[in-house]
Amino acid sequence: MDDELLPIGRFAREAGLTVGALRHYDDEGVLAPADVDPSTGYRRYRRDQLQVARAVAALRDLELSLPAIRALLEADEPATRATILREERVRLEARTARLQRALHRLHMLSLNADERAGTPASPTRSPAHDWAPGPANPDHHPHEDLAVPTPPPPPTLDRDTQRALAAGLFNRTWDILEREDRTARDDAEMIDTAHASAWHWRQVGNAANEARGHWMLARVYSVLGHGPEAVYHARRANEVLDEGGEGIEDWDRPAAAEAMARALVATGDLEGAATWKARAQALLEGVADPNERGVVEGDLAALPV
Repeated sequence: MDDELLPIGRFAREAGLTVGALRHYDDEGVLAPADVDPSTGYRRYRRDQLQVARAVAALRDLELSLPAIRALLEADEPATRATILREERVRLEARTARLQRALHRLHMLSLNADERAGTPASPTRSPAHDWAPGPANPDHHPHEDLAVPTPPPPPTLDRDTQRALAAGLFNRTWDILEREDRTARDDAEMIDTAHASAWHWRQVGNAANEARGHWMLARVYSVLGHGPEAVYHARRANEVLDEGGEGIEDWDRPAAAEAMARALVATGDLEGAATWKARAQALLEGVADPNERGVVEGDLAALPV
């Protein structure tokens, strides 16, 4: 046997993996052995593959999917790896949210079962009490106790109602923005109405409506000093406009660029804000209506860069 090649069992022990996992990773194209015996199919690995194997084990402990791990190992650019990790984080956050919801529903089901059993929902109950048989009831059907509560679905709204809500909530957000004596409750409502308006527009609107929804959210978060959130929505507004679509007008792009400049001010990145301000000013050259151009110019003039 070549001293540089480790049998699969030894390699698995040193890598902190199981033999079954190594075979699975080979099948999935994540970690191929250095040598496979053509007659027996026995796998052997080079010692320098241990670092990769341990990295795979660590990434699996972080709940990364095998396709993502394979893509990470194949990626050459840091930006590509960052994108893969960001997408896996989103996937894991969604999975966590599903598990939290399932845990809540299971908790409510448990409380319902305790209520039917006439026992307190307490961890101090003895196991014997949990398993004590109840009185016989010929009319009782055990499956009735296992009725799982299902949360009601959201109401179905027609398109006219969706549009009315989207526009009305957008205007409500503007009304709160213009208040000079806003309270903390007003600020919270402003965030809620901006998000609700954007959601309703996404149900029935076009690309312009979606971009303007993100623009409003960027404005709200900038005014409130929530820099990262403002940058996120300003970036989404620009991305939606870059993709193109129905309803987009010549003033949308300079307005979105101004939103990014304003958002970067909220993060303290004045250099980046100045760059986006200059971009917005250049884009204004393509705006035909002087009134629409004047609105964006007024917003740009108010920026401290």
